[in-house]
Amino acid sequence: MTEIDFYSGGGDRLQTACRLAAKVVRQGLKLMIYTPDAAMAERFDKLLWTFSPIDFIPHCRGEDKLASVTPVVIGRQATKTLHDDVLLNLDIEHPPFFSRFQRLIEVAGSAPEDTHAARKRYRFYQDRGYEIRHHKLGMA
Repeated sequence: MTEIDFYSGGGDRLQTACRLAAKVVRQGLKLMIYTPDAAMAERFDKLLWTFSPIDFIPHCRGEDKLASVTPVVIGRQATKTLHDDVLLNLDIEHPPFFSRFQRLIEVAGSAPEDTHAARKRYRFYQDRGYEIRHHKLGMA
């Protein structure tokens, strides 16, 4: 069964997602970052290049020809990834294919609409019997 981790209290949702992506890569795991649309994929792609002066996160978009050999893939299509390690969700809804991954990372933003959407996703997973670990982060 997919292990689900919720992170809250980390400040900016996308910055927190970048830090978590770096941690996953340091652990030697592959990561798919699920985005709601092409605009968010582009925004997060650029942020991965600039969020830290010392972390390098090798990444590409799901449609890139190097996606099968790149540790971090950004996109919406699970069929484009050739692994089932970790899925990081940046959509306000749950990813329809999350259960094929060993681990799902959810990041709750601090804005009221982000918090509401995160609570809705939390209940969705809980109602289906998933055990959820909640991590409260300090403001960074």
